[in-house]
Amino acid sequence: MTQEELKKLEKEIKVMIRQLKLEIASLEESAAPVAPENSIGRISRMDAINNKSVVEASLRNRKKKLSKLQLSLSKVYQPGFGSCISCKRTINPKRLMLMPQSDKCVKCA
Repeated sequence: MTQEELKKLEKEIKVMIRQLKLEIASLEESAAPVAPENSIGRISRMDAINNKSVVEASLRNRKKKLSKLQLSLSKVYQPGFGSCISCKRTINPKRLMLMPQSDKCVKCA
C-alpha cells in the first residue's frame, strides 16, 4: 500500500473507532439488569431479559471489533501490514478500507 492509502486507512480506522465507542456506550446503557421489583408482568419481564441478552451479545461483538481496530491502527505503518497471515499475499486495499481489522485475504478468510 502507498503512504497515501495508509493515511486514508488510518483516518478511516479512527472514524470507525470513534463510532464504535459511541455505540458501545449506548449499548452499555441498554444492557442494564432487569430489576425484579418492577411490576411489568411475567411475559414482559421475559421479553426484557431476552432483549438484554441480544444487547449483551451485540455489545461483546462491538468490543471485540473495537479491540481489533485498535490493534490494526497500531500496526498501520509497520512492515507487513496488509499482508495475509495465512498465505502472505497482499490483502486487497479495498478489503482493508471496508474491514481494516482483516488479517486475511478473501481466499484465506
